[in-house]
Amino acid sequence: MSEHIIYHIADGIATLTLNRPKVLNAINYDLLKELDELLDQAAADDSLRVLILTGSGKAFAAGADIAQQAGMDQEEAAKWGRYGSGIFRRLECFPIPTLAVVNGYALGGGCEMAMACDLILAGEKAKFGQPETGLGITPGFSGTQRLLRRVGVSKAKELIYTGRMIDAQEALQIGLADHIYPDDQLQTEALAMAKKIAANAPVAVRYAKCAINEGAQADIDTAITIENKWFSKCFATQDQKEGMQAFLEKRKATFLNK
Repeated sequence: MSEHIIYHIADGIATLTLNRPKVLNAINYDLLKELDELLDQAAADDSLRVLILTGSGKAFAAGADIAQQAGMDQEEAAKWGRYGSGIFRRLECFPIPTLAVVNGYALGGGCEMAMACDLILAGEKAKFGQPETGLGITPGFSGTQRLLRRVGVSKAKELIYTGRMIDAQEALQIGLADHIYPDDQLQTEALAMAKKIAANAPVAVRYAKCAINEGAQADIDTAITIENKWFSKCFATQDQKEGMQAFLEKRKATFLNK
């Protein structure tokens, strides 16, 4: 039984809701451990097509737990950073698509967690930022690396150097957020997108994620070769045969995730 995360499954969509609302879902060791365990559970469930990560109350996650970090020495901080970054990297490489549904604050570790997901859907009142330099530290859960990959080097430097908090509109403008929805429609819109993804061939969606993630780290010629590898692998699947046959027969495809 999870203490800090609510885990819900419906229609092939897993929703993980960070549930420490009294501390704005601050990320501590126990929450990360539960997230890691729930990712194990989700990865073992072949029925899942999409994973949604969101927060309860007024925040997605307002950052890593300062009280837990305040007394760390350098060795303990290195271990903590590796632990959080490792779990977020696992989230980034998770086999099915992941949606960060940002309701309220996504600051520090919360912003880093959102950036580890494939897409960031924000409510109108969402706030993003990497305020760590105001605490005498740098982002420690890969924020210096993912932010520059999302918004560019100079904008990442500005946001990290100043620690400035930005609203959803600015996040959308610079490419940190992918969509903005009214707060009272955010969860509904997120589910609608998840269902649209889930309706497509699961194997093809997984392979597309692999192609994009691998290619993003390579030069263009290598990346094209990577794409060809995953494209051709689709033709060894039943879903490819079903999808194309359904198109030719003008009917809805029934995908079997095979």
